[in-house]
Amino acid sequence: MSSIPRRPLGRSGITVAPLAFGGNVFGWSVKDAAGTGRLLDAFVDGGFNLIDTADVYPAWVPGNKGGESETLIGQWLKSSGKRDQVVIATKVAKWGERPGLSPENIEAAVDDSLRRLGIDTIDLYQAHEDDPSVPLEATLGAFSRLIEKGKVRAIGASNYSAERLAEALRVSQDHNLPRYETLQPEYNLYDRAGYETELEPLVKAQGLGVISYYALASGFLTGKYRDPADAAKSPARGAKVVAQYLNPRGQAILEALDAVAEAQKATPAQIALAWLMARDSITAPIASASSVEQLQEILQAARLTLTPAQIQALDQASAP
Repeated sequence: MSSIPRRPLGRSGITVAPLAFGGNVFGWSVKDAAGTGRLLDAFVDGGFNLIDTADVYPAWVPGNKGGESETLIGQWLKSSGKRDQVVIATKVAKWGERPGLSPENIEAAVDDSLRRLGIDTIDLYQAHEDDPSVPLEATLGAFSRLIEKGKVRAIGASNYSAERLAEALRVSQDHNLPRYETLQPEYNLYDRAGYETELEPLVKAQGLGVISYYALASGFLTGKYRDPADAAKSPARGAKVVAQYLNPRGQAILEALDAVAEAQKATPAQIALAWLMARDSITAPIASASSVEQLQEILQAARLTLTPAQIQALDQASAP
């Protein structure tokens, strides 16, 4: 699969395969360097290159404090020698140890991330969330200095509203500062309206790359949760997934996924990812896996080409 076409990350000059590995699992469901290495080796050997993480990952796990994902990825980068084969994306702003987007915090946080990752330059450094308490000019100025120093190649925004993203892009243009080249929003076959209504027209008009998260709606779009009793299959999040997604619209989406999956000889998860990859504004959805077998299934989604009729059926079933 090494011949998978690359897509541009905005105007950054960086290109990526159309599926990103979500590094939130490292230090969580994938606890050690050996497991991390097996997954990332399989990912890269499959022809993919975008690895997405954050300084806060996974601080929510009991016993963790944050930074574990970056550390495990850094150990793999050192042992594998594959740094030049991957695009490393990480984030700043949501970790209690390094909160917000003040210039002082950004400058301290980037050095921490570089140290944990064991690299000289972060390919894509993202504001993990907006920080209205800091002027956009100050935040973007801090990012500019990191680019000038060679610590960062390009910058992106995550969880920004359309209004704030548009304002940030104006500030970059007005003050001759680097602009956010990517957006990382929540977007999947179920959760459509928030992105499609305001963000999608903006990113298309501005030529931004989009790296969407929750691509499988916390596992719902895999077809794992079809009945209220299925909540017990994953005690940590099953009840929440069932409560949020298992409704008439969710059932209609699963039925459409099943029909397309049967026609394509694929799985519902592969079809849900292929639908995202087929949308012209999406550069690379993020998906995670905790085993090589899961990962191999996910990667096969990049081989699928949905027909216009299949896309239309999925669009209609999931219409917001």
